[in-house]
Amino acid sequence: MAMCRVFAAVFLVYIWVLASLCSAGDPYVFYNFEVSYITASPLGEPQQVIAVNGKFPGPIVNVTTNDNVVINVRNKLDEHLLLHWSGIQQRRSSWQDGLPGTNCPIPPKWNWTYQFQVKDQVGSFFYFPSLNMQRSSGGFGSFIINNRAVIPIPFDTPHGDIVITIGDWYKRNHTVSACLSFGRRIRRDLGMPDGVLINGKGPYQYNTTYVPDGIDHETITVQPGKTYRVRVHNVGVSTSLNFRIQNHNMLLAESEGSYTVQQNYTSLDIHVGQSYSFLVTMDQNASSDYYIVASARMVNDTTWRRVTGVGILHYTNSKGKASGPLPAAPQDEFDKTFSMNQARSIRWNVSASGARPNPQGSFRYGSINVTEVYVLKNKPPVQINGKKRATLSGISFINPATPIRLADQFKVKGVYKLDFPNNPLTGPPKLETSVINGTYRGFMEVILQNNETRMQSYHLSGYAVFVVGMDYGEWSDNSRGTYNKWDGIARTTVQVYPGAWTAILVSLDNVGVWNLRSENLDSWYLGQETYVRVVNPEETNKTEFPIPDNALFCGALGKMQKPQDISSAAGLLFKGSNFSLLITLLYLVSAAISIFS
Repeated sequence: MAMCRVFAAVFLVYIWVLASLCSAGDPYVFYNFEVSYITASPLGEPQQVIAVNGKFPGPIVNVTTNDNVVINVRNKLDEHLLLHWSGIQQRRSSWQDGLPGTNCPIPPKWNWTYQFQVKDQVGSFFYFPSLNMQRSSGGFGSFIINNRAVIPIPFDTPHGDIVITIGDWYKRNHTVSACLSFGRRIRRDLGMPDGVLINGKGPYQYNTTYVPDGIDHETITVQPGKTYRVRVHNVGVSTSLNFRIQNHNMLLAESEGSYTVQQNYTSLDIHVGQSYSFLVTMDQNASSDYYIVASARMVNDTTWRRVTGVGILHYTNSKGKASGPLPAAPQDEFDKTFSMNQARSIRWNVSASGARPNPQGSFRYGSINVTEVYVLKNKPPVQINGKKRATLSGISFINPATPIRLADQFKVKGVYKLDFPNNPLTGPPKLETSVINGTYRGFMEVILQNNETRMQSYHLSGYAVFVVGMDYGEWSDNSRGTYNKWDGIARTTVQVYPGAWTAILVSLDNVGVWNLRSENLDSWYLGQETYVRVVNPEETNKTEFPIPDNALFCGALGKMQKPQDISSAAGLLFKGSNFSLLITLLYLVSAAISIFS
């Protein structure tokens, strides 16, 4: 009888915590992530990769817009860890963004709980580890936000979802890649990868000259006649990839949270960090399987053909294996103009309902007055103080020991400077923790000028940006005459072609400190990034949540960090946030129920 009273007390505590946390009425979803090393052979040779819950790629986070997401992360690596939720806008909550400018890292063997709301977003995104080139060793996975039932989608409900990650892959692990990237005598980049993976698996043996025996490949099984939503993420290191499915049209439907004007493509260039959704109808003859292909674009080495990623699309009634040559990429693999025209053809579906950017209460972004302009120019890596560095506008960013957002909260002086230039510096490049001072509720125009000979793509956390123009040559004020002011796609990661520019507009309505970076990992970690700091001059919790009660401390605030008991998972959970307490109570209730059943 006493044990029954204990159970009742625990159950009442659980009810009380649940009520206090869920007063807003939006559902909560819970995930437990254990990030560790495993041995895998994606290219036929055993190597160390980063897995989440023993999986490579990691599990899919599948939620619904407005859900409160709680992800409890246990770091079982031998180094610090942060998980970044790329494209998740973290409305009012940059504390959860998982980047060095906002969060202290999770030490080895420690536990930390992310808690955020996927507010007013739908679409296809992904997560990845954001420190020390860890993404080049894995740790990534898809993050899907579904529409609520009251929000219609602009197409018939597909028969199912297919998630595909593609990316260039190195046989060496991320620690070696990081050392090479920072090496003084290495070429300007990491060289040619050893392969292209589809869902973490190596190329199908379509060519015995190039692909050795024993390599696993991805096989996706589908029902004939059905239409599927195929979500594709380029999670790679530095390579733009052309994606295609043999004999199948791909109807483009969504890009990183924005529904697109629906157009058929036989192939599409997907640049590093970008995500797309296609509607693909399985309407071909089932006499054989079909190739799924991801191949490099805008590269000048014919040996790239050896590392093409190949998977298999298998109909349930298929009568044979895929055969014949691989479906061809665009005719000239070096034709940047074809790729740029393809990118320009992707338009925003302005008639679709549902969650989407709505700057200053108007969908007509082209009629909003721009309040600040930044021209960001990159160049090939240079030597600064004897070290190889990458720059934006002449500044190579140094991540501070104390995260910027944490320094603001505790008024730590000297951590960063609010002096990032509106135009590129004319003097020698310099190392700085220089940050853009964004104006709350301002409307910012950013021109990304790529003065390198290779593709770049850039990501801005916290927002969807409107891609209003791109062209070759140097941007000038006259270039604004070419802007698309009506249906330019809204997305989180934009490509910039070699010797070209891309212009974006962004409504700064999300308070916080937000990362603007190159998605090419070697450029990013060599300093090609900055942060945009957006502060509401009126202090209120309505525009930004308070610092989480489980915040980690480092740098100048390191003495504030209490030791974490890593002797047991239960101890870790109780020492975390209220959400971790809720998870633990759920376990206790479950155990109690099993005792009395």
